[in-house]
Amino acid sequence: MSNLFDQLSDKIKTTDKSIVFPEGMDERILTAASQLGAAGILTPILLGNRSKMKQKAEEIGVDISTCKLMDPKDFAEFDLMVETFVERRKGKVTAEQARETLLDANYFGTMLVYMNQADGLVSGATHSTADTVRPALQIIKTKDGIKKTSGVFIMVRNDEKYVFADCAININPDSQDLAEIAVESAVTAELFNVDPRIAMLSFSTKGSAQSEETDKVVDALNLAKEKNPSLVIDGEFQFDAAFVPSVASKKAPDSVLKGDANVFIFPSLEAGNIGYKIAQRLGEFEAVGPVLQGLNKPVNDLSRGCSADDVYKLAIITAAQA
Repeated sequence: MSNLFDQLSDKIKTTDKSIVFPEGMDERILTAASQLGAAGILTPILLGNRSKMKQKAEEIGVDISTCKLMDPKDFAEFDLMVETFVERRKGKVTAEQARETLLDANYFGTMLVYMNQADGLVSGATHSTADTVRPALQIIKTKDGIKKTSGVFIMVRNDEKYVFADCAININPDSQDLAEIAVESAVTAELFNVDPRIAMLSFSTKGSAQSEETDKVVDALNLAKEKNPSLVIDGEFQFDAAFVPSVASKKAPDSVLKGDANVFIFPSLEAGNIGYKIAQRLGEFEAVGPVLQGLNKPVNDLSRGCSADDVYKLAIITAAQA
């Protein structure tokens, strides 16, 4: 695991990236930000009352002198931010409503990213996923051709790396959603030096069963191929046919995948969430994420039970996405 983040850190050190942390009073955020800044990996931007953040950092014994401290209440370009936000929301909010909304640290931080004053955002240590993702969807929005964002986990054990998606956002994705998730997961895989070989998972392998659920996966496969013909992708697969060469040779001998898939697209959030937790708890994989994908600029969501190390790693991933 350390090797993975050493590689990413080396990659981003020369790019001068800045990541905004809306939860500048949280001890875990302060600790991770101090480490990231001191190592010269990226520039942390901490949001909150400056004197209170400095006092909190002193109390817990961390040095945030390499971090940039910003308070929405005295931001010099706040009027411009309000004007830009009203324009971005296309008349859905008044200037007065925008002023109130932008005092919310997540909205303010997301606007910094949108206005190119930060390269990405990491939040969620004290906020819900909705609090983190909603401003991103309203302001940064998804890439052209992508309807929805999705969440992946990078599953790491020693030298093994796999991508599991969607394990965080979309409860019941349709075939179009699954195709988008597959295409974006390939991009994410490459970020982690994984040459994507994508399996569209189901309870059926190549027509061994047929239902609305399996048809959805087959349709998604075809749509993904249309979106990116260069993908190495196949389905529908049961997990063993996607992962075990001897099973693949029996169940899908003509497939481009030979039991060597490393990106797994689950047919539902229920399946994806259960799958990554089984791998984490029984297989002793470390689950890195969720990493949000499909947005125009990177915003990532922490678990409220996260550690300072989790914050540190997700910030590096966010900077690498940028």
